Amino acid sequence: MRLLFYFILFVSFIGCAQSSSTKKNEFPLVKSEAQWKEQLSPMAYYVLRQAGTERAFSGTYNKHYKKGTYHCMGCNQALYQSTNKYDSGSGWPSFDRAIKEAVVFDVDYKIGYARTELLCAQCGGHLGHMFEDGPKNTTGKRHCINSAALKFVAKNE
Repeated sequence: MRLLFYFILFVSFIGCAQSSSTKKNEFPLVKSEAQWKEQLSPMAYYVLRQAGTERAFSGTYNKHYKKGTYHCMGCNQALYQSTNKYDSGSGWPSFDRAIKEAVVFDVDYKIGYARTELLCAQCGGHLGHMFEDGPKNTTGKRHCINSAALKFVAKNE
């Protein structure tokens, strides 16, 4: 019984250590929280800088199908091509892949179990999460992204 207690205690310390990463300081673009708050809308700040999530079916880009590129709202890094967007029915914009080297992966334990978190490779902004239930005929991945983290640039611009 004591061994089980120590095992649970050890595992909980590992989870805490991994979720308190210093990842915000490991990206090429670094700004103070005051600078981010001045630049971003309250919702974009909540999503990008505080790893928040907008309500399902409330985002601007959930049912958006114009041709172009989705950029990071925080730093304008090109993240996703419209050709890789699909309707997952989840209530958030979904893509089967990101532009190469534009998005990095991390693990978050915020809801009690490991999930693959997606971050902008330039500014470290939280974009959303990746799941393994995407289109089987492409990557099998679903990048579930918050609209508030994105800015759309039409193909003709």
